[in-house]
Amino acid sequence: MRACLQRVTHASVRVTNNLVGSCKQGFLILLGVGPQDTQQTAQAMWNKIYGLRVFNDAVGKMNLSLADINGEVLVVSQFTLYANARRGKRPSFVEAAGPQLGNELYEKFCECAAQDIPHVGRGIFGADMQVELVNDGPVTIWLDSTELGL
Repeated sequence: MRACLQRVTHASVRVTNNLVGSCKQGFLILLGVGPQDTQQTAQAMWNKIYGLRVFNDAVGKMNLSLADINGEVLVVSQFTLYANARRGKRPSFVEAAGPQLGNELYEKFCECAAQDIPHVGRGIFGADMQVELVNDGPVTIWLDSTELGL
């Protein structure tokens, strides 16, 4: 599982110009699922994200987690995080999970998040989405479950 986290002051996602999900201060999470991922991977990735101390404390040091700031998240499925552009000019996406597993684990990840925080905004799996955000910092963090040993 791969996640691109962007610390945001707010973010939103639209499908055919209709607002389908949003969040206030917290993370925009672009989430990709690989074929080897499981429900346990989804839970472990959420736990890692939830505990990351990347929000500023009173003296401006990145020392607080989502829980500490009562943050929100917007989770957007993003199979293109598995793009392989090593050869040629057109990326391959064969390293991403298929739609059935991808959707199942995207939903599981969102359920895990909803157990810990009151507001979890969501995109629509497989839809053509337009995402808007204000990246706070900017702070952007890349996580890969295989690199983390999850």
